Amino acid sequence: MKPQVLYIAGHTGLVGSALLRRTIGDEKYSVITQTHAELDLTNAEGVADFLHRKRPDRVIIAAGRVGGILANQTYSGEFIHQNLTIQSNLIHQSMKAGVKSLIFLGSSCMYPKHCPQPMSESSLLTGLLEETNLPYAIAKISGWGMCLAYNQQYGTNYITAIPANLYGVNDNFHPQDSHVIPGMLRRFHEAKIRDAKEVVIWGTGKPKREFLLSEDLADALLFLWEQDFHSSQPINIGSGCEVSIAELAETIKKIVGFEGRLVFDTNKPDGMPLKRLDNSQMEKLAWSAKISLERGIENVYQWCLDGRIFERSPVQGSV
Repeated sequence: MKPQVLYIAGHTGLVGSALLRRTIGDEKYSVITQTHAELDLTNAEGVADFLHRKRPDRVIIAAGRVGGILANQTYSGEFIHQNLTIQSNLIHQSMKAGVKSLIFLGSSCMYPKHCPQPMSESSLLTGLLEETNLPYAIAKISGWGMCLAYNQQYGTNYITAIPANLYGVNDNFHPQDSHVIPGMLRRFHEAKIRDAKEVVIWGTGKPKREFLLSEDLADALLFLWEQDFHSSQPINIGSGCEVSIAELAETIKKIVGFEGRLVFDTNKPDGMPLKRLDNSQMEKLAWSAKISLERGIENVYQWCLDGRIFERSPVQGSV
């Protein structure tokens, strides 16, 4: 059988690189990629030219501007503009190039702030969003809306997948702009090296989060295509397990080997009190995450040590 030509937009980022590793050697796919230097995804003409020349069978949008609470608040304008532009270019020009199958990565922040737990796809657009990442959430909801509209008008199969909080190899380890797991790994590692007496954690430590390793997400996305999954409604992809921020900090403290104490800065925002996805749709398809949180974090920390990640100058990351 002729392999499907798969374009991974954002192949150097957290999800894209996991997809690239997952598809290497897989005879079902012929993968094409472009670096930012080769293709600026905010340039509509460039995206159109690339997709019309390459004519991929499938596209996965794993490109965009991401970050934690501080980054979302500091760069709110950049977050909404860059994400809206990138996803709009890729979705529209994919349709124009005849791409029938596309996966757009949504985010759990698309759900209302006080959403019933676990968060079911039917709860989308039923309440106000969490204020700390509002621009990013609006961009993601717009991407889903665009996929929905294109499916209705053009007969495409553009899926919106909503993953749990992601972490993994090639994450953003910037000390201010990162998400919680890579941020904690850096801070605990640097505290250990300095022989610091304490590490400060934002908030009360009480909020609970569900985390998913990027390797598991890559497996799930390709699984959906192999199942010939069709849906205009988003589909959640989670691990099925939540952990409090305090418990997460204790786990990372143990993995890194930091021997000081934890201090919780209650003057800093907590974000949503609980975020867990209803993973029942994926369970009905007989898919589940394979890698436990502790083993996943251990693997990522070892990758950081092997690659001397914490010795590099920090940069802002992508999905």
